[in-house]
Amino acid sequence: MGLDGASGSAAETQKLNFEEQPDSRVSAWERVPVLLPTSPLPWGGELISSAEATRQEFGCAKTLYISDADKRKHFRLVLRLVLRGGRELGTFHSRLIKVISKPSQKKQSLKNTDLCISSGSKVSLFNRLRSQTVSTRYLSVEDGAFVASARQWAAFTLHLADDQSSQGDFPPREGYVRYGSLVQLVCTVTGITLPPMIIRKVAKQCALLDVDEPISQLHKCALQFPGGPPGGGGTYLCLATEKVVQFQASPCPKEANRALLNDSSCWTIIGTESVEFSFSTSLACTREPVTPVPLISTLELSGGGDVATLELHGENFHAGLKVWFGDVEAETMYRSPRSLVCVVPVVAAFGSDWRWLRTPITVAVSLVRELESIHREFTRTNFHLFIQT
Repeated sequence: MGLDGASGSAAETQKLNFEEQPDSRVSAWERVPVLLPTSPLPWGGELISSAEATRQEFGCAKTLYISDADKRKHFRLVLRLVLRGGRELGTFHSRLIKVISKPSQKKQSLKNTDLCISSGSKVSLFNRLRSQTVSTRYLSVEDGAFVASARQWAAFTLHLADDQSSQGDFPPREGYVRYGSLVQLVCTVTGITLPPMIIRKVAKQCALLDVDEPISQLHKCALQFPGGPPGGGGTYLCLATEKVVQFQASPCPKEANRALLNDSSCWTIIGTESVEFSFSTSLACTREPVTPVPLISTLELSGGGDVATLELHGENFHAGLKVWFGDVEAETMYRSPRSLVCVVPVVAAFGSDWRWLRTPITVAVSLVRELESIHREFTRTNFHLFIQT
C-alpha cells in the first residue's frame, strides 16, 4: 500500500500483513463466495457457503504517513493486491482524502467549512490516554456490541438527530453538526447504532456545556447521554480497557457550565473515507486483473408496465459489461464510462409462477464482464431493485 505519486520511501509505501478477521464483525454482504465450475450461472460458478467463503482477512498500515516535505493538501491511497499464489488481483484506489496535520486552534465558524463536519458524514472516534500513541483505542463494533479496540477502527455515519424522533428513526436533517446538538452514530458495516447523545466540546478535561460552535476535525469531544438529574454532571460515553461503558461526570465547582471528565471519556473525532469493492471470479477466468472494478452509485428507473428501463450511474463502465438481475441477463446499452442503460426483465423471466405475484420481489443487480462470450466476473452492488407486476 502507498500514496498516489509516492516516491517509494518507507514513509509512503508499506507492505501489509493480513491476519484473519473474526466472522462476528462481517455481514453477509461481505462474505467472499467460493465458485465451482459445475453451475449454469453466467459467471461459471455456484455461490456456496463454506469456511473458506466466510474467512476474512484484515490488514492495517499503521506506519504509513505523509512526510513534512510533502506539501499537497489531498492524496489517495493505492493498494496493490497479490494473492499468495502470485496472481495479481489489481490496483485499488481510495477516494480523495484531505490532509489534516493538526487540529485547528481557531474558533470554528460556518464561514470556513473546510474542517467542519456535516450531518451524514462518516467519522471515526478514538481515545488516546495522555497523548500516547500506544494507548490509542478506537470506537468499534464486535459481536454486535460497541467496544474500544486497539486493533482496528470503524467508520460511523454521524446523523443530526431529532429531539422528537424515536431511536432508529432518522428524519433527513441537513447542516453542519454543532456542539450541543443531539446526534446519533451508526456503524457503516453492521448498522448498529448508539442511542441519541449530545456532543460536547472538551477543553482541559472538561465538557463545555454552553458551546455551540461547529465541530471541527481532530477536536476532542465527549458524548453525553440525555437526561439525568438537574445540577448533575451528566453521564458520558467512556471506555474501560476494551469495553464501552457509561461515566458519571461531576459538576465543576467553580463553573456551572462545565462538567469534569476522566481521560477515558474524551474522544477525538476525525472524518473518514471508505470504499468497498465487491467482485467474484470464475475458475475459467484468465489471469487478468479485476481492476478497474466498475462501481454503481445510483439507479434510476424509468417507465413501467411492459417496458421499463434502468439507468446505472457510476464509474469504470465499458462496452463489455452486461447487467444481470439475479440470474437473468438484461439487454444492456453502453452510454459512457459513467452510465449504462438496460431493459428491466419481466417478472415471468424469474419463474413461470411469478407472473401472478402481487407483491414486490427483490433481486440483486450485478455487472458481468463479457469477453469472447465468457463472463469473467461480476460486481455486486448493495442496491436492490423492486420489480412489481
